[in-house]
Amino acid sequence: MSDLELFLDRAETLLQRVEQMLPSQTSAPDWDASVAFRWRKRGGQGFLQPVAHPHQIHLADLQGVDEQKKQIDRNTRQFVQGLPANNVLLTGARGTGKSSLIKAVMNQHAAKGLRLIEVERMELVDLPDIVELLCLRPERFIVFCDDLSFDAGEPGYRALKVALDGSVTAPSENVLIYATSNRRHLMPEFMAENLETTYVGEEIRPGETTEEKVSLSERFGLWLSFYPFDQEEYLNIVRYWLAQLNVSEVDSEEVRREALQWALGRGSRSGRSAWQFARDWAGRMGLRVKR
Repeated sequence: MSDLELFLDRAETLLQRVEQMLPSQTSAPDWDASVAFRWRKRGGQGFLQPVAHPHQIHLADLQGVDEQKKQIDRNTRQFVQGLPANNVLLTGARGTGKSSLIKAVMNQHAAKGLRLIEVERMELVDLPDIVELLCLRPERFIVFCDDLSFDAGEPGYRALKVALDGSVTAPSENVLIYATSNRRHLMPEFMAENLETTYVGEEIRPGETTEEKVSLSERFGLWLSFYPFDQEEYLNIVRYWLAQLNVSEVDSEEVRREALQWALGRGSRSGRSAWQFARDWAGRMGLRVKR
């Protein structure tokens, strides 16, 4: 083998090794495969993965949050129809239907071209790439960020701020961001931050740390707040889900007593607790029938 042939052979081997280290090329998503997708990473390369079985919850299934349903459905209808609409931040008590409400509006408007893209907090740094992938599509997309909570300095925090309203690039007309969080400002708040507050006459001026935290949540045009349910609201949700699970006796004193004990044990009168109790009760009733 000549020196030239030996050089070419070694060069080919080196190129093969380099190619193995490069991110793999992923095919374009199958947009007809689903109405919901997840952003995934493989070999450093991001791609959209169709969700085989999206959660089939509907707006009518969500009880005790009528005003929140009305506002988010109106905003989403505006978006689907090509009218101006806002990014949405849903905050408040756990288990009250924040995430379910976003899935429900997706199901409500999927036939009109609405699609859902779920992005985990750690992948928010890829938001520019995701938006670029979606901006030329004819569909309308909700980028869904669930249970957001940032620590100071996280790269995803900055990326979300830019995607919402902070880039030299105009926001894409066919993409909105819907996010849920138990924190109104998406970041932990500390007592020491109150010491930064200054007073000018009767005017209160928050410190720079507080202003920085508020600046992210303020970039969402629509805020929806969720509160713990009172006892009767909780019991109404229990009755609704029991009826959906074909339980005949939904108003009995036994159901009421057991449902309240369930909530007490969970430390929460929430829609999630009501759904979990209804499943448990329906299962127990099924066992009684089969004995």
